[in-house]
Parts: sequence; C-alpha cells; structure tokens
Amino acid sequence: MDLLTIIINGLSIGGIYAMIALGYTMVYGIAKMLNFAHGDIIMVGAYTVVLLFTTSPTVGIISALVLCVLVGIIVEKAAYRPLRGASPLAVLITAIGVSKLLQSAAQIFIGSEPKGLTLNLGEIRLGSLHISVLTLLTILISVAVMAGLTLFVKYTKMGRAMVAVSEDRGAAQLMGINVNSVITVTFIIGSALAALAGVFLLFKSQSVDSTFGAMPGIKAFAAAVIGGIGSIPGAMVGGVVLGFIEAIFAATPLRDYVDAIEFAILIIVLLVKPTGILGKKRREKV
Repeated sequence: MDLLTIIINGLSIGGIYAMIALGYTMVYGIAKMLNFAHGDIIMVGAYTVVLLFTTSPTVGIISALVLCVLVGIIVEKAAYRPLRGASPLAVLITAIGVSKLLQSAAQIFIGSEPKGLTLNLGEIRLGSLHISVLTLLTILISVAVMAGLTLFVKYTKMGRAMVAVSEDRGAAQLMGINVNSVITVTFIIGSALAALAGVFLLFKSQSVDSTFGAMPGIKAFAAAVIGGIGSIPGAMVGGVVLGFIEAIFAATPLRDYVDAIEFAILIIVLLVKPTGILGKKRREKV
C-alpha cells in the first residue's frame, strides 16, 4: 500500500471517528458528563437508513438525522437532566443503562439478525491511484462538518454561550445564559454528528446490528481522550490519529491487533500527558 493510499484511508476513517468524538467531547466539555449511549445513537441512525433505503436513500439519511436528534433530546431530558448535580458515578451508570436500553429496543423491534444493504458509488481513477467515491465523500463531508462546527462555536451567539457554560456554568447562568437550552443544543449537535457518522460507517460495512455503534463509540471516546477531552480541535486530532493508525496497520500482519495497538497508544498518551494532546489542565474550584 503506497503512502498516498494510506493518507486517504487514514483521513476517511479518522473523519468518521472525529465526528463521533466531537459528540463526546462537546457533551463532556459543556455538561461535564460522559454519554456512553452516544455510540448507540450511531446504531439508531444506521438502522433508520437501512429500513428506509429502498424507499429513498435521501429520505433514509434525513430521517436518520431527525430520529437521532429526537432520541438525543429525549435521552438528555429524561435520563440526564434529572441527574444534573448528581455524582459522576450515578451519571455513568445511567449512561450505560441508556446504552443497553437502546440496544435491547433495537433487538425487540427490529430483531437480532444483522441487516444490510448494497451500495456501490464507483471510484475515481487518478493515474495508478483508485479512490472510491464513498471515501472521497467521507473526507469532504467530515472536513466540512468540522470546519462548520468550529465556525459555529467561534462566531455564533449559541456557540459563545457553549464556551461560557463550558468555562463556568454558574457564572454563565448569572449572566443570563439558559444553561438547559445550551446543553440541549449540545446534545442535538452531538446526536446529528453521530447519525452522520453512522451513515458513513453503514455505507462502509454495509451491515448493521444492535451493537453496531459499540466499538466505533469506544474508539471515538479514546480519540477524544487522546486529543484532549473537552477540546473540539483535540477531538479532530484524536480521530485522525486513530484513523492513520488503522490505515497504516491495515496492510501489515498486525492488522488483527489494531484495536489493541490503539488502546495501548491511549494508555501511553494518558501516562505522558493525562490531559491529552490539546487538552488543558483545569483547576477544580472548592
């Protein structure tokens, strides 16, 4: 495998992980909680596309985005908002419970057997290099999404409110910022990103089951931690790092151990720089 192919594949895989990691890092940075049900939002989006794909691919993708956003809002309001201010352990257990609830609901209503679809968008040839259209679309859309999110946070009123809540929730509330609305919008954005990532993962694997989002969710969480949990640029960097690791080892005898290598790198990063590559050390107020 030549260098250019590794770069393209790394950016494609890394873009998907970065989109998922952005959901983790935004929720943690603003709501100060780890949403371990985030990976299962991916599964909801993928199932929606599969079930509606024969009707219309466009309808399937739009429906996946809408349904994932609705699920994200319901989960935030019903499961997480009542626990605001509770111990981190209570929130963590609740997040795991929500994750298992979504997986079980998928098994009950859709079944435990994997469901698939067939999709071939063709490829583009540049000399000896063959790039699939799906890979190119994944890179372009993931870059556009990350750039759009960065501009949204930096230049919009809601984005600045998110930064304020992330820095000091109490002070933001005293300045008239509706913290509940900010956190809800954060879940909406995170769920939409998860749905989009689920669409690309589905088109890549062409099969989905009730645990479809579990491993990508865990890897994306690792990417967020490697980049610096709570940092939007860090989530992007962490996702790309994992993408390149998978692309590099894909054509080597170590390809079956790539998951172990990724998590070993996570441990090394935490030992050397516990805040992650771009994370900042925060002082806890007492």
